[in-house]
Order: sequence, then structure tokens, then C-alpha cells
Amino acid sequence: MAAGTVAVLVRDEVKRAWWRVPGVEKPRKAGELDYAGATWVAASEANWRRADRPDDFGIDRVIIHVTQGSFDSAVRVFQDPAHRAATHYIVGQDGRVVQMIRELDVAYQAGNRSFNERAVGIEHEGFVDRPKDLTKAMYESSARLTASICARYDIPIDREHIIGHVEVPGTDHTDPGPHWDWDRYLKLVRRAATAPPTPAPTAPASASAKAE
Repeated sequence: MAAGTVAVLVRDEVKRAWWRVPGVEKPRKAGELDYAGATWVAASEANWRRADRPDDFGIDRVIIHVTQGSFDSAVRVFQDPAHRAATHYIVGQDGRVVQMIRELDVAYQAGNRSFNERAVGIEHEGFVDRPKDLTKAMYESSARLTASICARYDIPIDREHIIGHVEVPGTDHTDPGPHWDWDRYLKLVRRAATAPPTPAPTAPASASAKAE
């Protein structure tokens, strides 16, 4: 192996490992959210790998999954250490969102190490062969989540970077399935990405201010 190639490999490994030095890793708090619209429910630590993305692994993909089950069953499965797989988020048919793994960390979601390291994964409640499961509330909620992920990591909103599990090299999965409306979804993501931020609620005037 040429000396230049060795130097590149060493440089890349140092870049990925530097944060493991005590005191260097970005600070984190238990239960901290990356997306304000989510509720935190922790996945089993057996279903993900601690990392410090995007400093050690760049994030340039969002992977869309379908649970093949209910929202609650997906949460339970991702809490099971024997499952050895989970995604960062689950979106319900009613639009609710739970975050189960920090975006900093690598979720065992795609069956492909490289794509696990580079992607944020989102599960959607339902079955791939039931189009009625893909509700308006779920599409819109998921689109807002994906838009926020794309904004955080400067990910282009297109079909090269927002993909289905079925498109991951080497996978045997078929989700999100033939009924997932990609044109509709990307339009919703783009709309969410350009929507003005929701203003913070105005604090009520104090009694003394009202009297004046």
C-alpha cells in the first residue's frame, strides 16, 4: 500500500476517533431531543452505537421506513435488546413523533454499516401493503421532521438523499413500499423547509403593567 494511501486512512481514522478522548466529545444530556416536535423514549443501547456525528461520520441521508406494525409495538421492539435494530424516530398515523436515538449516534437501521453511519432513520406506523395507513397527518408530521434534519446537516431535499429502506444497497427490505407517495412527500418536505418559523408565544402582561 502506498504511503499516501496509508496517510489518508490514518487521517480518516483519527477524525472518527478523536472525540473518544475524555472531555472532547460534545456534551449531551439524557433524554435530550434533536427535534422539538418529538417526545423522548429511549431505545435499548443494544440497538445503536455511540458516536459523535457529524464530526466522526457525516450525515447526508434520511432513510424512510415503515414499521410493519403499530406505533406502540415498534416502540417496544426498539426497546428490546435482542432486536439489534432501531431507527432514530417513529412517526405515528396521528402525527405524533418519538425520538429513540440521538442523531449524534449510529442507529442499527439499514442493514448496511456505511448507510447506518451516514443516515438518520425514520419509521412510519403501518404496513407497506395498506395504503390507508399512510395518513395525511403522518405525511405532514414526517415532512416537518425531515425538513428539520435536512436543515441541520445541509442535506439536499431530493430523491438521492431522502431514500427508502428498499434503496439501501444489500438490503432485503421493501419499505416504505409501493404506496408511499414520494412526489407528495418531497413537496411537503420542501414546503416545511421554507415555512416561516412558528413565533414564540407572547407572555401575558403583568397585573402592574395592565394597571398602568
